[in-house]
Amino acid sequence: MALRIATYNIHRCVGCDGLEAPERIADVLRDINADVTALQEVAFDADGPKNILADLARSLNAQVIAGPTLLEQKGHYGNAVLSRIAPHSIDRLDISVPGREPRGVIAIKLRVNGSTVRIVATHLGLRPGERRYQMGRLLPLLEHPDAEVTILLGDFNEWFLWGRPLRWANRRFGSMPAPATFPSRRPLLALDRIWVDPADRLISLHRPRHAAAAVASDHLPLVAQVAI
Repeated sequence: MALRIATYNIHRCVGCDGLEAPERIADVLRDINADVTALQEVAFDADGPKNILADLARSLNAQVIAGPTLLEQKGHYGNAVLSRIAPHSIDRLDISVPGREPRGVIAIKLRVNGSTVRIVATHLGLRPGERRYQMGRLLPLLEHPDAEVTILLGDFNEWFLWGRPLRWANRRFGSMPAPATFPSRRPLLALDRIWVDPADRLISLHRPRHAAAAVASDHLPLVAQVAI
């Protein structure tokens, strides 16, 4: 069978036109129709009358695994994973650098078609030194001998092709396709990435061209089909 995996920086559901429109993000997610979706830049109020993250999960009939990194006046902000498959385990890791925006990792383990799948989702910092530190912290999460398939995905904010975080990830997984996803209207940079180990389990990796995706966020989503 194939597992459909996606990563998407939703930019607080604020589109390129400056409008906050969660329904556009929900439309893009429904079109992608992924089994597991890693989200970045998610703003939600878990205790408020309208929880954007819960609404997005309902639109996919998925479970929410929240990974907030900031507590704001209006609620939480950070990462999340939406999964249609109940995870066997969930780990969260703080990879923040003092004085910089807090960052985190969500690592989940799934049982799919008799196999253990390890999925590690993150959003790295804006400065090269941050990203090097953060990638160094999360790489040990990928070394789980009981996982038949390991997937690393998220927004890595790495625009330097020679940057050490990319080189370290490619050394661990092998070089993977990297379609440009940013900015969404005219993508030039491959900031969003998906790596799969073993590499031959990657069936396809593409950037959806849903009409709403060009304006719903400043990033385009990235979607992979993985053989399990």
